[in-house]
Amino acid sequence: MRIMKFGASLLTDGGNWERIGRVVAAARREQEVGVILSAREGALDALADMASQAEKGQGSYLEAINRMRGKHLETVRRLFPPKEQAGVITPIQILLNDLEDILHGVQLIMECSPRTLDMLLSFGPRLSCILFTRYLRLLGLEAQMPEARALIQTDQSFGGAQVDFPPTYARIREELSRLKGIPVMPGGAAATAAGVATTLGRNGSDYTACLVGAAVEAERIEIWTGSDGVASADPAQVPEAFVVQQLSYAEAMELSYFGARMLHPLTMIPAAEKGVPIQIRNLFKPELPGTLISSRIPQRAHFISGIASIDRVALVNIEGAGMVGIPGIAARIFKALAAAAVNVMMISQASSEHTICLVFRQEEADRALRALEQELVRELESRRVQSFDLRDDLAIVAIIGEKMRGTPGIAGRLFSCLGQAEVNVLAIAQGSSERNISLVVERRDMGKALQTIHRAFLGKADS
Repeated sequence: MRIMKFGASLLTDGGNWERIGRVVAAARREQEVGVILSAREGALDALADMASQAEKGQGSYLEAINRMRGKHLETVRRLFPPKEQAGVITPIQILLNDLEDILHGVQLIMECSPRTLDMLLSFGPRLSCILFTRYLRLLGLEAQMPEARALIQTDQSFGGAQVDFPPTYARIREELSRLKGIPVMPGGAAATAAGVATTLGRNGSDYTACLVGAAVEAERIEIWTGSDGVASADPAQVPEAFVVQQLSYAEAMELSYFGARMLHPLTMIPAAEKGVPIQIRNLFKPELPGTLISSRIPQRAHFISGIASIDRVALVNIEGAGMVGIPGIAARIFKALAAAAVNVMMISQASSEHTICLVFRQEEADRALRALEQELVRELESRRVQSFDLRDDLAIVAIIGEKMRGTPGIAGRLFSCLGQAEVNVLAIAQGSSERNISLVVERRDMGKALQTIHRAFLGKADS
């Protein structure tokens, strides 16, 4: 089986739905396929706004439902001949009536719990699946939509539930073996063992695709997007960036973590554990191969597979002679930042233990500084910690590649080319896996750093 996932950015006008139909029909002529759909573009934000309006006791959510209804009916009129439209509109209307009833209940009690919000958000992909299931039937393909709660079992962490893998895999296999034709499944929708609706959180549709692909040990999982594949660097910063044709799971996770536009690292784990390849493809250029992510370490001419970058980060340098040889300082620092909901993206510490450098999102800088000052107040008063040096408007640049492991001279070549380009490096980190070297530069130097590294390591050749 081939698992095909289509995201919200593709689920816009009727023309895109027709393209998706053609792609799925062509794939079905070759082998069994399963389809995962997100909510259509903007639908999840609209549903969250409706919940917020209803919670305030406002009836303006009714206008929002009508707008959502209008978008779906417009697509129905584009895709279906008049005599077929009623059979599609009726189940959409029924689902939207259910949505209205739930929102009316929220309005009456003026409360929308995380549990209720998850139920409301599940309507987005379910609407997409109702529409597309009937469109596939119009194209002459047998298709069915399984009940969202029959597939993925989670705990009760509403808003981003944790998957219970053994029963989830068993449910998926059982449900797909029972269905006839093409299963059209709602991305991101799940349920507890008791059947209470949950969602998988951000990137839930990608996660659903990888869970389904892993459960059935699919031939591959296709993530259909509007881009040609994973770029060797941000094309907006590096005009000569090209599509990387093959990546290992580890390379893909590293690139994704450091800002490459692709799957979130967490979503790839089920596929990686089962060895199911993931292919990033372009709906508008289906003839292109895209990027293949698999367990195979690619054979390429270059030492690195790509360059990732994250802008708008901040750095705090904690300095103090009193930290040398004192156990537990790092643990206290990370505990304080975790309590303040600050995600540390990068850490660098000198072997002298005199300084610890931490990097996080710029919008978290004030929160991080307050947390550190509160936690280390006694050390600051006693001068065991001399200062916190905060710098913002920075960027992280990371070079990533399996061939970096055990290859001498990579770091020297990297810093030599940056030195020649007069790019000042503020902090450096390298994991023991040796497949990633990350560095912090001024944000204004990010473009120059990316272009310099790309020319030095990747040139303009294909990969």
